[in-house]
Amino acid sequence: MGLTKQYLRYVASAVFGVIGSQKANIAYVTLRGGEKGRYVAVAACEHVFIWDVRKGEKVLILKGQKHEVTFLCPSPDGIHIAVGYEDGAVRIFSLMDGENNVSFNGHKSAVSVIHYDKLGARLVTGSRDTDVIVWDIINECGLYRLRGHKDVITEALFLKDKNLLVTSSKDSFVKWWDLDTQHCFQTMVGHRSEVWGMVLLKQENRLLTGSADSELRAWDINYLQQEKAEGEPQVKKGKTLLDDDDETMRTRRMKRILSCKKAGSILREARDRVVSLTSDTKARVIACHGNDSILELFTVLSEEEVQKKMTKKMKKAKKKLKFGSSLHTPPPFSFRWVDCLSCAGGELKVALLLQNNTVETYTLKPSDKIPTANKTARLTLGGHRTDVRTLAFSTDNLAVLSASGDTVKVWNRSTLQVIRTMACEYALCSLFVPGDRQIILGTKSGKLQIFELASGSLLETVDAHGGALWSLCLAPDQRGIVTGSADKTVKFWDFELIKDQGSSQKRLTVKHTRTLQLEEDVLCVKFSPDHRLLAVSLLDCTVKVFYTDTLKFFLSLYGHKLPVLCLDISHDNTLIATGSADRNVKIWGLDFGDCHRSMFAHDDSVMFLQFVPKTHLFFTAGKDKKIKQWDADKFEHIQTLEGHHREVWCLTISPNGDHIVSASHDKSLRLWERTREPIILDEEREMEREAEFEESMAKGDVPVVPGETQGEAAPAGKKTVETVKAAERIMEALELFKEEARKMEEHKYACERAGKETKPSHSPLTVPFKLITMVTLLLCVCRFNSELEVSLLVLPFPYVPELLKLFNSYIQQGLEVELVCRCLFFLLKIHFGQISSNQMLVSVIDELRNNTLSKVREIRDVMGFNSAALHFLQREIESKEDVMFFAEATGQVKEKKKRRRKRERAILTIA
Repeated sequence: MGLTKQYLRYVASAVFGVIGSQKANIAYVTLRGGEKGRYVAVAACEHVFIWDVRKGEKVLILKGQKHEVTFLCPSPDGIHIAVGYEDGAVRIFSLMDGENNVSFNGHKSAVSVIHYDKLGARLVTGSRDTDVIVWDIINECGLYRLRGHKDVITEALFLKDKNLLVTSSKDSFVKWWDLDTQHCFQTMVGHRSEVWGMVLLKQENRLLTGSADSELRAWDINYLQQEKAEGEPQVKKGKTLLDDDDETMRTRRMKRILSCKKAGSILREARDRVVSLTSDTKARVIACHGNDSILELFTVLSEEEVQKKMTKKMKKAKKKLKFGSSLHTPPPFSFRWVDCLSCAGGELKVALLLQNNTVETYTLKPSDKIPTANKTARLTLGGHRTDVRTLAFSTDNLAVLSASGDTVKVWNRSTLQVIRTMACEYALCSLFVPGDRQIILGTKSGKLQIFELASGSLLETVDAHGGALWSLCLAPDQRGIVTGSADKTVKFWDFELIKDQGSSQKRLTVKHTRTLQLEEDVLCVKFSPDHRLLAVSLLDCTVKVFYTDTLKFFLSLYGHKLPVLCLDISHDNTLIATGSADRNVKIWGLDFGDCHRSMFAHDDSVMFLQFVPKTHLFFTAGKDKKIKQWDADKFEHIQTLEGHHREVWCLTISPNGDHIVSASHDKSLRLWERTREPIILDEEREMEREAEFEESMAKGDVPVVPGETQGEAAPAGKKTVETVKAAERIMEALELFKEEARKMEEHKYACERAGKETKPSHSPLTVPFKLITMVTLLLCVCRFNSELEVSLLVLPFPYVPELLKLFNSYIQQGLEVELVCRCLFFLLKIHFGQISSNQMLVSVIDELRNNTLSKVREIRDVMGFNSAALHFLQREIESKEDVMFFAEATGQVKEKKKRRRKRERAILTIA
């Protein structure tokens, strides 16, 4: 019996080369009480990088899973940061240690906005699924889901002093929500197109909105009392409320909370849509920008300042402060996201995330007559400005070359630090010269560029071809290279050492020796390892094989429907694998040119293919964001490496086969390592099926409470694999409890018959929970369930009667009364019909009612007594110390801060 072929698993090791992803915003954060404005948080694919802009270093990585980050929001206390992801999940990380503390899962698609309330106890999230969800961070659960918008949510803001929420969407509406009743009480319809941003100003008495035009609209907010306003018309006798039309009733409800009227508008310099609209923490400065390379800043003036300006007859346009030309970035690299921060001394710090994988920071003083922006930092070293189109490994497996449209970088594989950065033309292919002292690039203009790594200098530029130089291959004897170009030629080059004209030292160059003329554009060239054959892929969808020595035609491989973009030959010269834009990979025999197997490899074009050294295993990379490993002997798909979020352009495998580096349109470079863990193909296929099932379940509808029509408010959670598993854990705990109760009854009966007491044996499952009995196991399962309501909704009804009886015993013993009441009320709500029609449960419900009321009264009395005692102690201390707690203490702290600032200004003036 033969041994089964064993494959080793490749796993993701690191993400590098990306400074900031464009899909998520940039945000200022504070680390361990550090200086304000020194650290910025940016998304890096599925991770979040915290950069020290002063040193240009990465100081913290908040590691995600596999979905891309779409929004960032630091907490008001600066200790945590909430991160939204492409799959709709929200995770809260600690900025102290980078650990993920809380996770929420309620949206069906990407999170588009996140905001904290004033105290940092609640979180509101908006998504592409058009829903708004309010989360309770302290209890780690969802409060409610608000429905009403018809398109992507673009902004959601809590009001500080009112329990209200205002949201905007691409459906052109701005909605006001009363969170006490979870309904929309007012919809603003003054916009003609999508609303892209909102800011609350002047103690939340003014709302500024930005849409798809050049106008920023200002709205005055007037808050009204909940009671009926004076002069409101009374309902006439004999006339019911049903006689009033719906519009009148809706208007009356609106006026009980607030009214919102348009106050005016501001015209921006830019004519395109608003991309982001933000303000500093004090709402004194507003930053607004569109798709162009201009950022506009507006100062929010107080009433006194407005009067002074009006008396001086200043025009409104002079209140607008624009950055100078130093902030304008050359096209096409415009701003993507902006964040601003007010610091001591009236200084404003602005952080910009550019579309070319760059972060820039500026400072300026809005109080100056002509504010000028000073660039303080620019993060560029850690990545390329444009997509990386070629990669190469050094012969010692230690260095990685990456080249893009303007630069070539050499990285240390172990530390992932940049060793050299050199300016180049648009590179399409590259390789290390044997000895790893020089590198050669093939460019889009048809040139060969030779660089010296020690000095980082360009040695020579050779005009090699008349068209794009698509492919470059090192000869097996390491004495030269071969190039293939869009000018329909393949050229052979030999390495030579010549004396440099500027110095007596010798330098490397290449000498053209032979040319192979073809009828179509050359897309890829590859030598066979024995140097006997040369394979060339052409634009006519064929691969032609020639003898290297005579350049005579040997074989033609045809069968692809679209051009072959990549190919490679195995180490033993027996197989050639080709990848095409028709999404297929074909494996051919190199002796007769017969096609062994054609496999559907990717959902889009196959961009790169390479054999693992000394094996018949090969990797392919495609535009479908995936990297796949294949067995060319058994024609099996072994493993899929998922991680990139855009098209994968290229990859390279180290000479020892232990490492892979891939480059993608998401600006990231990814390192993959080969482990000692074997891959079992059946388990791999099972894991893929589970992932597909989980993805399909995540796209399903939110579970609906029976008997309720879908309204504006709904449960916050969603049915996922985790909620189903949580429901199964509740069922398992109930089964274990019933089994334990049965064993206790049998033990008690056996003791009565024997006439002596013995110690009962408990289930070994109670040991991890440190429990004495199984009674409290269910409480542990419920306590650590973040999606408790959805899990109870999934729970089958036959388990509900047992749960109600168990809840009754919990309440009698006073165990976790608040948690039990939460579960009890939810079960009564969703199963009211079945419970009320079951005669066996009437007595249980009656007993539950009495016990619950008495226990809740006891807890209320204890809380009232404790509250009264705390107030009494406060009054006692205030009378002794002659200091008013909270109010006066806060005022004293503010006064101290003001005095300290004045002293600092005086010191700076004297200095």
